[in-house]
Amino acid sequence: MRKRTIAAGCALVSLVAGCQQPDASDDRPRLGRAAPPAVITRMDLTIAPDGFGLPAGSGSVDEGRATFAAKCVSCHGPAGVGGAADRLTGGLGSLASAKPVRTVASYWPYPTTLFDYVRRAMPLDAPQSLSDAEVYGVVAYLLSVDGIVGPGTRLDAASLTKVKMPNRNGFVSLEGDRFDGNVERDRKTH
Repeated sequence: MRKRTIAAGCALVSLVAGCQQPDASDDRPRLGRAAPPAVITRMDLTIAPDGFGLPAGSGSVDEGRATFAAKCVSCHGPAGVGGAADRLTGGLGSLASAKPVRTVASYWPYPTTLFDYVRRAMPLDAPQSLSDAEVYGVVAYLLSVDGIVGPGTRLDAASLTKVKMPNRNGFVSLEGDRFDGNVERDRKTH
């Protein structure tokens, strides 16, 4: 009786597996539904190191200071230091020391990456809730804390890409000199 049950079970598994073979002419997984173009546009937040994808708008250090105080200080502490979340400022010149302090100023090679991250993921309790102007302002404020930009700076898509981060040359690329990480755009240019 047990052998018959096992044989029947094997036959059933084989039958089900055979029925679920995809049509050889169409190898799509047929999961979900295609996303409408408006959804794709809304979700495509990636900003390349060269600034490709930066939105219109601008923000000043003073505007960023106000946004930071209202929406960021509770996690990151005053001026980006001393909160429960990662430290954001300071640490300049510490990477080669026995106790490196990895912050935006000491570690990140591009200010556009900071814009991308803040826009995409902050504040932690309400990601993507900041306007583009607020993100430009917060980035300007954080960069001003370490003197990377001056206290009267207003950042936008054009000026943000001109900011040189202290650790800009601290990373070695395994790709060609012009590769910025965007594989699709890289394929289109070659």
